[in-house]
Amino acid sequence: MVATKSFTYHLLTGRWFMLFASSLIMSVAGATYMFGLYSNQIKTSLSYDQTTLNLLSFFKDLGANVGVISGLINEITPPWVVLSTGVIMNFFGYFMIWLSVTKKIHKPKVWLMCLYICIGANSQTFSNTGALVTCVKNFPNSRGSVLGFLKGYVGLSGAIITQIYHSLYYDYDDENNVQALILLIAWLPAAVSFLFLPTIRILKLNQQQFSKESNFFYNLLYISLGLALFLMVLIIVQNKFSFSRIEYVVGGVGVIFFLLLPLVVVFREEFKLLKDNSISQLKVINELPHGNMSSHGQEMDVPKITSTIKTNLENKNSCFKTLFKSPNRGEDYTILQALFSIDMLILFIATTFGVGGTLTAIDNLGQIGHSLGYPSKSTTTFMSLVSIWNYLGRVAAGYSSEILLNKYKIPRPYLLTTVMLLSCVGHILIALGIPNSLYFSSVIIGFCFGAQWPLMFAIISEIFGLKYYSTLYNFGAVASPVGSYILNVRLTGYLYDKEALKQLENNGLKRQEGKDLTCVGVECYKMAFIIITTSTLIGCFVSFILVLRTKEFYKGDVFRKYRAELEAAEAEKKIVKTSDTLFESEDI
Repeated sequence: MVATKSFTYHLLTGRWFMLFASSLIMSVAGATYMFGLYSNQIKTSLSYDQTTLNLLSFFKDLGANVGVISGLINEITPPWVVLSTGVIMNFFGYFMIWLSVTKKIHKPKVWLMCLYICIGANSQTFSNTGALVTCVKNFPNSRGSVLGFLKGYVGLSGAIITQIYHSLYYDYDDENNVQALILLIAWLPAAVSFLFLPTIRILKLNQQQFSKESNFFYNLLYISLGLALFLMVLIIVQNKFSFSRIEYVVGGVGVIFFLLLPLVVVFREEFKLLKDNSISQLKVINELPHGNMSSHGQEMDVPKITSTIKTNLENKNSCFKTLFKSPNRGEDYTILQALFSIDMLILFIATTFGVGGTLTAIDNLGQIGHSLGYPSKSTTTFMSLVSIWNYLGRVAAGYSSEILLNKYKIPRPYLLTTVMLLSCVGHILIALGIPNSLYFSSVIIGFCFGAQWPLMFAIISEIFGLKYYSTLYNFGAVASPVGSYILNVRLTGYLYDKEALKQLENNGLKRQEGKDLTCVGVECYKMAFIIITTSTLIGCFVSFILVLRTKEFYKGDVFRKYRAELEAAEAEKKIVKTSDTLFESEDI
């Protein structure tokens, strides 16, 4: 009984269970990618034109990606504070949107709706900062795999929530059920984050754990791929056949099963770790003292790397004095050093065009399908395809970039450039409006959008270090709403409304006040996505400049700093254990 309690405590407080809990938080943290499912409901209920709807979409993107506040909070508070704040913001923001759409409160002004969706979406940054950033710090030698795995679940979250929504609300074409989707988005992510608050925290590491990380992450990858495949088959079948309520419930139960399946791997790994720790403790007791320690436990020489780290900490200068004296790539930059560096500027410009373009396509996917004459059922399929391929892009980019970097020294910025180039194919397909091509463009756009995130965040962690990663991670994400505002609100929304007004005039009609503005045909989005394709090509060129600048850095050992610090910590830990053992033997 005592042993069972001890193992349960070890399980619930371990790194692996924390990663599992983070994956569940991430699996419902991507509700912002579902905007296309309920955007038309907001448009019709509140009588918005496309420019106003795209403005709302921009504030959604702004909230979802501007996480500087959550990053700064995380620098000075434990992760549970950040996650708790996200819980409150998520429920408040989306609950107010639900009240507005269902007309349970008086129709709010546009700026107030923008505020609501910005607050609700901003909770996503608190989830990312509290859970994902903490996991990166707990797995510094596997950051590509961590980012790919957890960001992958964020990408899948749209399809996951959609299936849960289908199992709860059978007729998803019904207006009341679409409104219920907004309410589901309000309470479900908040409930999951609240449930796992105590498990997310920074943990002490040891070298023994690092040696077994890769196998564990591959096991998690296989399970998540199984979940993605299950969702893909489920979506295809749902699109071809009419499902009953029971069949939707069975699909939802299958999704939950795959979400909980990693717990089996966590249980096995924690049991092995507990067993290995017991063996290693027995070895320490039987070890004889080594090195320069005397038989009376006198002070030993501390490893050189430890003294170097301490000297660096003691000799810190003012952050303003060192603003333009950046350390070598891979060392810990200050926040200001990173923000004013040329590498960050290049990365910001590239992702503004790259992520901004793909995000514009995702946010307008429902409206694009409507303008091209796709049935409403296909809109759900598009969003689910984007969600699944968003996941595959994140996982593929995270894991493959880790392998290519470690084995072949291929820089991650090179992969970022390649992904952005591929996204141009999806944009062109939307611009041409070829029949049924929107299915293919959904796949390409979803994959490329997802792949850019783990690459960008891994690049930031590698070039600028992990010391201020909470803040720098969120500064990097700011590029997304900037690109969204330029390409979505100012460009796509404007050209859509212009074409819609032109169609009304050609039909001898005028827009009635209080009525939504709708455009039909290929021309609604053609020019906008031609311009987006051009801007993405510019982003590819800028990204390639970063490839050339960081080529030599990625040829070296990117993670040597963290291995050296770990070895120093392990050496000091061994000294303390050996000293304690010696004192115990002398007392006897």
